[in-house]
Amino acid sequence: MSTSQFPFNPIGGPEDPYNGDMPGRAPSKPAPAFGAQLATLRKARGLTQSQLAEALGLSVEMLAYYERRATNPSADFIAKAAAFFGVTADDLLALNTKAPRKPGPTPQIAQLTERLARLPRAQQRIVVKMLEGALPKAG
Repeated sequence: MSTSQFPFNPIGGPEDPYNGDMPGRAPSKPAPAFGAQLATLRKARGLTQSQLAEALGLSVEMLAYYERRATNPSADFIAKAAAFFGVTADDLLALNTKAPRKPGPTPQIAQLTERLARLPRAQQRIVVKMLEGALPKAG
């Protein structure tokens, strides 16, 4: 049977619907941070899983495993993928994703400031003088 008899190229050419990202069954649990980062980098480069798997010398199934389920990828794969995408291993492992700190005073300072505001004016002045006396020493 020739490939012209199929509505798509069954050999895996560009017309093959299985070569790209197809909507499928929703994952039962979220991908690990590494897998999510790997998929994000792949999609940002406009690559399919097939294309990236070929570039990294993997099967599509292995790449899908790394993207969806792997919690401890091999050091060799991390190095190879990081080099391919031009990122550090830390970036690929999503280790540089610290939550941004909220601006403003620390909660303890904020609480003390609120308590200070509730004091009578005379006591506020005493506390302010104590702070002003201690802060120059702190540098």
